[in-house]
Amino acid sequence: MSAEKHGRPLVGVVCDRFFVGEHDQHGAKHSYVRALMSGANVSPVLIPASLEIESVDDYLDGVNGLLFPGGASNVAAHRYGGEASRDALSDPDRDHVALNLIRGAAARGMPILAICRGFQEMNVAFGGTLHADIHASGHSEDHLEDLAEDLSTRYRYRHEVELTPAGMLSTLANAHRVRVNSLHRQGVAALAPRLVVEARAPDGLIEAYRLNGHDFALGVQWHPEVMTQHDALSRSIFEAFGASCRRYRHAAQPATNHHEG
Repeated sequence: MSAEKHGRPLVGVVCDRFFVGEHDQHGAKHSYVRALMSGANVSPVLIPASLEIESVDDYLDGVNGLLFPGGASNVAAHRYGGEASRDALSDPDRDHVALNLIRGAAARGMPILAICRGFQEMNVAFGGTLHADIHASGHSEDHLEDLAEDLSTRYRYRHEVELTPAGMLSTLANAHRVRVNSLHRQGVAALAPRLVVEARAPDGLIEAYRLNGHDFALGVQWHPEVMTQHDALSRSIFEAFGASCRRYRHAAQPATNHHEG
């Protein structure tokens, strides 16, 4: 795998590892792939989740950005010193790959977009902690997914978030408040020192942050990937991510190739 220099930037999408019947599989939802292609104008490639991957450097060498999508499982409590929830799904293979990729990408200045589970991974990767269950921790907003609902209903706007003045998201949205489709059980307890708050829910829960001093390393608790066709901020997030991936690719090229626009 190599990052194509003259076509679209390549963006790695971290997979979940799960069973379908008796078959052990790796996969990511098409909504993320579609949003990357149509919103960010990049070419997605899937990165498997496996404890057998000892080094992520080959993957980082081959892509111009990384997307960490949502998933059914939660980040394992031992990763942030918390107490395990017996009814929570886990994916230790994804934890292993995702946390190492986030740290490696940040060290290289590579663009990162982290959504839902990815948002939680990003906080843990830099030393933050999580609430295993935000409702048990006293947060009032309804963030839980109802699997009995059809997808369009399930991913509807849930509540407003207040955007940090002069932050990345408030600049993209040209607004102080926006409505979001936030669905999750885990949430930020202690924010990692390197992260800067970009949005909060009405109950005070952090819903977005960025990595300080980075061109584009954004985590959002909601799901912009399903809203890019009709939500302006969702599309702007993917467009800004794609633009950062192109800048990263351009900066990584040898000086003799810098004639590309």
